[in-house]
Amino acid sequence: MAQQDGREPDRSTGEAGAVDRFFKITERSSTVPREIRGGLVTFFTMAYIVVLNPIIIGGVPGNSKNADVVGTVLPISQVAAVTALVAGVMSIVFGLIANYPYAIAAGLGINSLLAATIAPQVTWPEAMGLVVIDGVVIVLLAVTGFRSAVFRAIPPELKAAIAAGIGAFIAFIGFVDSGFVRRIPDVADTTVPVALGVNNSIATLPTLIFVIGVLLMGVLVVRKVRGGLLIGIVATTVLAMSVQAFADLGPSIKDSKGWGLNVPDWPSSVGGLPDLSLVGNVDLFGSFTRIGVLAASVLVFALVLSNFFDAMGTMTGLGKEAGLADKDGNLPGIGRALVVEGTGAIVGGVGSASSNTVFVESASGIAEGARTGLANVVTGVLFLVAMFFTPLYSVVPLEAAAPALVVVGALMIAQIRTIDLTRFEYALPCFLTIVVMPFTYSIANGIGVGFISWVVLATARGKVREVHWLLWFVAALFVLYFARGPIENLIG
Repeated sequence: MAQQDGREPDRSTGEAGAVDRFFKITERSSTVPREIRGGLVTFFTMAYIVVLNPIIIGGVPGNSKNADVVGTVLPISQVAAVTALVAGVMSIVFGLIANYPYAIAAGLGINSLLAATIAPQVTWPEAMGLVVIDGVVIVLLAVTGFRSAVFRAIPPELKAAIAAGIGAFIAFIGFVDSGFVRRIPDVADTTVPVALGVNNSIATLPTLIFVIGVLLMGVLVVRKVRGGLLIGIVATTVLAMSVQAFADLGPSIKDSKGWGLNVPDWPSSVGGLPDLSLVGNVDLFGSFTRIGVLAASVLVFALVLSNFFDAMGTMTGLGKEAGLADKDGNLPGIGRALVVEGTGAIVGGVGSASSNTVFVESASGIAEGARTGLANVVTGVLFLVAMFFTPLYSVVPLEAAAPALVVVGALMIAQIRTIDLTRFEYALPCFLTIVVMPFTYSIANGIGVGFISWVVLATARGKVREVHWLLWFVAALFVLYFARGPIENLIG
């Protein structure tokens, strides 16, 4: 209510004013309700990680899937608990210290690398030890300013391409998670690797719900409805639960016409104490003894490079989308943010949850209006609550959350407008950056290909001296990164 003299009341005092000042909410043209909505949307679009991470690195005792070199598996329920714990703690810490709406959780690239490449060579505690070492290296690079220097050395055109590429990437994640885009078995080497649905048809009810969700959220965004993405997720979840009540579908792992991951059934029980016994189950240097210093160092190098550029690329894209970056795409206080993000790898390794990093799905919360770390605190608290109510959040199926990723991807791809595509020396590296991210399911791969092609074309144009030396250095590292397979074979 306005004061009698027509001035707005002073809200700078009291608890609300303290929160506003601490998170700079008004300064960033946001509001507390908007931050809360953004935190909720981010949680619902990335909560699947508490279900998916245990599937990727966990297993059932006696089952060889995801077993380490001595046959040990990480129990699924315990992995789910530590996944939620670390995501909650690190999201809150990042929000409080870095003050950006970038939620943190177990990175999909790193956990897949652990399960497929590293664990078969070492034990799980030793694998998590390598993750901790990776985090220590990342933090040291951030503290010394090297990571920030690389961030600033990236040309504005490549930063815009990274943001656009992330938009394409998260949209592709949404398409794949929903079953709209599916992998095709290719026994005879005659088919394309992916296709629309089943036989180019939306053949399942869950995929149809995804399509309805995309259109619904698109309409809500066009109509500028407050909380449009959150309303869309809730409405699509209710529709999914209604369909499940009649159709009784199972997960797609058991039924190709089923749900992508979470079955939208109301759980029979929603509470229970989490089992956190995996916390601290780490062997820092055992892998160096088991497989040798050189081989272990190669694994650490792969972890560091993937972690380093996945996070940097995600922060670049999210910062531009949120309007928090300057004209050159740089974020204020990026050094502090990179230190906290690197700490996520250390905490993730200690918790046996795999390396934790900034999640690209945070873009959904940003699209909802989140601009500060308060949104991150909301997301983090929900992850901590999820430890005790694991079955409850799993009511939301991927098909209900994935539409938000597609809508946000459409918003982020607009960054391409700032690139002068009439200059081929810009067009090719930026194009490769954008398309390689979704095609290889990796932000780091897109950045690496973009860096390498940028310096090659700059050399061809006789503009070698215009390329920052750090860009040359990083491009050379990516050459080694992409050649790590042959290198590992050479060293046995």
